[in-house]
Amino acid sequence: MKTEAQFRAHLETVSLPPFFQFMGVVITEFGNGVCRGELPIRRPDFDGPPGFIHAGVIVSLADSCAGAGCEANLPDGATGFTTIELKTNLLSSAGEGTLVCAATASHMGRTTQVWDAEVTHKESGRTLALFRCTQMILYPKVP
Repeated sequence: MKTEAQFRAHLETVSLPPFFQFMGVVITEFGNGVCRGELPIRRPDFDGPPGFIHAGVIVSLADSCAGAGCEANLPDGATGFTTIELKTNLLSSAGEGTLVCAATASHMGRTTQVWDAEVTHKESGRTLALFRCTQMILYPKVP
């Protein structure tokens, strides 16, 4: 298991995917089986139905935090991962403020990881979504 210092060093050196950067996600906690992030709501870029953000923004934040957590917790010898399944229960929405995501690993195996995430609205404390995904762990191909 990595130490907190190792996770922080990893976060400083890893190149976040362009989509992650485009969204404006800020990682606030990174560790063993956990990743937390925040996303300021940008209007009108994130608009969906009048007055609310698009549901895809919420799902993208959850998937990004779960993915960053998975990448930081890859088993030895793994080269990456890919999401092979995801599900989201959308419970509410927001129009302004900041989205907060807490992603935690439910299973960290050699071939798959399962991550759960909860997205909340920072200002109201409302839960906006419950998310679960399965990540397939990738290894170098054996010739």
